[in-house]
Amino acid sequence: MKLDIKKIMISLLLIAFPLGGAVAQELNDYLRIAAENNPELQSAYTNFEAALQQSPQVASLPDPTLTVSAFGRMVETRLGAQEARFSFMQMFPWFGTLKTKRDAADLLAEARFQEYLAKRANLFFEIKKAYAELFAIDKTILLKEKNLDILDSYRELSLSKFRSGSSKMVNVVRVDIEQDAALTEIAIEQEQLESLKKRFNLLLNRDKEATVAIQDTLVFDAELRKGMINTEEAFNMHPELTKFDREREAYENRAKTAQKSGLPNIGIGLDYAIISERMDANPPGNGQDAIMPMVSVTLPIFRKKYKAAEREAELMQEAAIKNKEARKNQLQSELEATLYDLTKTNKLLRLYERQLESSAQANKLLVSAFSNDNGDFEEVLEMNQDILILKIQQIEALKTGFTAEAKMEYLSAKTQNYDETK
Repeated sequence: MKLDIKKIMISLLLIAFPLGGAVAQELNDYLRIAAENNPELQSAYTNFEAALQQSPQVASLPDPTLTVSAFGRMVETRLGAQEARFSFMQMFPWFGTLKTKRDAADLLAEARFQEYLAKRANLFFEIKKAYAELFAIDKTILLKEKNLDILDSYRELSLSKFRSGSSKMVNVVRVDIEQDAALTEIAIEQEQLESLKKRFNLLLNRDKEATVAIQDTLVFDAELRKGMINTEEAFNMHPELTKFDREREAYENRAKTAQKSGLPNIGIGLDYAIISERMDANPPGNGQDAIMPMVSVTLPIFRKKYKAAEREAELMQEAAIKNKEARKNQLQSELEATLYDLTKTNKLLRLYERQLESSAQANKLLVSAFSNDNGDFEEVLEMNQDILILKIQQIEALKTGFTAEAKMEYLSAKTQNYDETK
């Protein structure tokens, strides 16, 4: 009987999972793959590249105008008949207009880049969250598979005692019932694990049947505290909030552009006329071509469109400010929830550690008592189930803590750049 008890205790020790250690390289590799392959992220970066093309468009002068006139019937002048006329005109917007347009376009492009950074940071969080789900279900299956070995030991023990006449056959049947339930749970969870792996691969935009390596443990810093980050400073650097700052600045420049657009545009040009020589006379300058510099000014007298454009830009500024305020409140709310998860996880992990240590001792005593005909086998099974539940709860708490720590990285704008190509 002592051999059976020793086998049981060794199996219990094999179930434990360490909480320390470095993050496996596999997870970093998955983050890099996602940064390079995720279509939503690629779309966000393409939008940024497209926005960069706005600056050279809006900061350019309008195309010059060249007018060519040919006379079907020549117009006679004192110096001869006009054969053709060429007119060239270049319009110049009011001073500083092109600069404000260029600045607005550059700021909007930067806003699109901040949007890309925010999507990338959120993608990394979603991958870590999904990976934590994979870890939890994989280790839960491993726990239940090892628990089958423990139940086998219990069955051998109860069957041996039944043969010796010191126990009832019902104890063996109880073990069979628990084993059957455990096998069904394992089969269901294995199907769930395969489904999660396929969803994880789709998040990485790769073959959904690709192999997903799951590390032996997750890193969770149980001592992580709010004091590790400056909330205001972190949020001011957060790309989601920085995006709204850039948009507000861009619309400020658009308002300036609208004001300057309501000022006159100045045109500078040249008019050139080809004159043929007179044959009936020879006046001074006979046949000399005519050159005439020109200056034109637009008259922006219809003011409604300029005022409307300026008001539109002012309203967009207000919208950007309100959007930033709303998102900042959401981030702060998420921060409070994340801090709660970190604190709760820290306390639960310490509790489970103490309870597992005590439960292992109690389990040893119960098995020993049953082996010596002084214990109830039902209590042995209940304690084993309690230990299994505690270990599953320990895994769930580790998953919650790891996810909360990943969320804290996102909220504190400290997400590492895993995309080396950008």
